[in-house]
Amino acid sequence: MSQQEPLIAYHDFPPVTRDRLETLQANLGYVCNQTCFHCHVNAGPNRREVMPPEVIDELLACCDRCDIRTLDLTGGAPELNPGFRALVRAARQRGIHVIDRCNLTILGEPGQEDLAAFLAEQGVEVVASLPCYLEENVDAQRGDGVFERSIAGLKQLNALGYGQPGRGLALNLVYNPQGPSLPPPQAELEAAYHEHLERKYGIRFNALFTITNMPIHRFAKTLAREGRYNTYMQTLRNAHQSSNLAGVMCRTLVSVDWQGYVHDCDFNQMLELPLGAGRGGRVHIAELTPEYLAQAPIAVADHCYGCTAGQGSSCGGAL
Repeated sequence: MSQQEPLIAYHDFPPVTRDRLETLQANLGYVCNQTCFHCHVNAGPNRREVMPPEVIDELLACCDRCDIRTLDLTGGAPELNPGFRALVRAARQRGIHVIDRCNLTILGEPGQEDLAAFLAEQGVEVVASLPCYLEENVDAQRGDGVFERSIAGLKQLNALGYGQPGRGLALNLVYNPQGPSLPPPQAELEAAYHEHLERKYGIRFNALFTITNMPIHRFAKTLAREGRYNTYMQTLRNAHQSSNLAGVMCRTLVSVDWQGYVHDCDFNQMLELPLGAGRGGRVHIAELTPEYLAQAPIAVADHCYGCTAGQGSSCGGAL
């Protein structure tokens, strides 16, 4: 962090308690074929952290024990975990809805040529990163050539029925702002994405999720180095809407790290904030029960303003 800008801490985010657990979000590892500057996971090709088979088994056991309805798989690139496909099959056999948070370029990587077909066969919902519909903006944020490869991935998914009416294969896109600003209104931006992507590339998708860039890890370090961290935090705090607290994702979701430890959300996981502000110490997925979670406090900190600012932000877009 920059020494020219002392970072301001507020420690005044309002308390939040958990509702019924519906979604288990699992980070299958930090290995990724991309290195994006806004990535709160610090994922990349040189990371080595991968969820081992025994923890994947515990994930499935927890799904049974806690009657999980949705399994949300993330990373890094979750598909690069060797156990990814077996986990998806096992979850689908249980009737669990599976989400794959896909960066699209993974669909063209060596050894992943049949990945899109596998996802379609299993009826997996694809939530795909596409931070803009303009090539220059995507490549500036995610690396040269990423936009072209992302479009190729989207066309591959469309050809299999994803995003097509009546096919039952959900394809949702994710937008992140280019820098330290709040996302624009989700409905208006979604309409612009639909118009541009279909007109220019013939691409269809179901919905657009706008997600606020969280002031943690790689993005936070960039802001601090540029002397913009405090300004961004003040922007988020000034835009806080109390009405968004009822819909924040941490009320119905828990996040599991690659070692199997449970956190209140993916962002808390990256900051190593334990479940429920650490009551009783760290909790492993093998110990998790619905009773433990019922009406439990959720660990909050200044970064939580990213979820409640403006129209709100969650893994499912605006609140």
